[in-house]
Amino acid sequence: MKLTLKIWRQPDNAAKGSLVSYEVDDISPDMSFLEMLDVLNEQLNAEGTDPIAFDSDCREGICGMCGLMISGQAHGPEVTTTCQLHMRSFKDGDTITVEPWRADAFPVIKDLVVDRGAFDRIIQAGGYISVNTGAAPDAHAAPVPKVKADRAFDTATCIGCGACVAACPNASGMLFLGAKVTHLGELPQGQAERDSRVINMLEVHDAEGFGGCTNIGECAASCPKEIPLDVISQLNADYRHALSAQK
Repeated sequence: MKLTLKIWRQPDNAAKGSLVSYEVDDISPDMSFLEMLDVLNEQLNAEGTDPIAFDSDCREGICGMCGLMISGQAHGPEVTTTCQLHMRSFKDGDTITVEPWRADAFPVIKDLVVDRGAFDRIIQAGGYISVNTGAAPDAHAAPVPKVKADRAFDTATCIGCGACVAACPNASGMLFLGAKVTHLGELPQGQAERDSRVINMLEVHDAEGFGGCTNIGECAASCPKEIPLDVISQLNADYRHALSAQK
């Protein structure tokens, strides 16, 4: 495959960025998108040009590090992570535009790398359970109804990649936040801090510059872990309950 790549280049957060065109040839359809970028970087290194900075770690769709906007779609044309997107999803001769996540809460560090520390700070505000449980209890000591256990497990699959924020026209982080609140809120161990958790996490979400949710649904449509949109309804319900409990 021969492709034209228009890639966002930006040396640092203070500099102005722009799209730069590159040609790559002899790309196998079986390569992942990141492997294709590796090929381009080898070419740039051989030419003595600064390689393109992009994030990756596990390259197995688990860590959430590899998020990119690919021709206007978060993670590209398939509902998967960028590292699990393969070049067979494109055609020979295609022009592909590659950009970083676009959100005030995710400032560009360099090229395609953004700072997603805002998600970390949301988790630090309440995405945990601090109840002292003592020694490890027996597995059946705190029964969890299967419906709640399944719901907690499904929402725990969120990898914090930021695709929901990038896809949302408001750059809202509500799907991420809803997944974290729902995950812990479904478990008996998470009940002690349920009210304070949702209030504290929402306050940090707003302070970090994420937008508000207007229920467009692009977040859930682009989520590689298929987190359902109704976690936002659960988030709102928990928030209303927490506010009423304070009165």
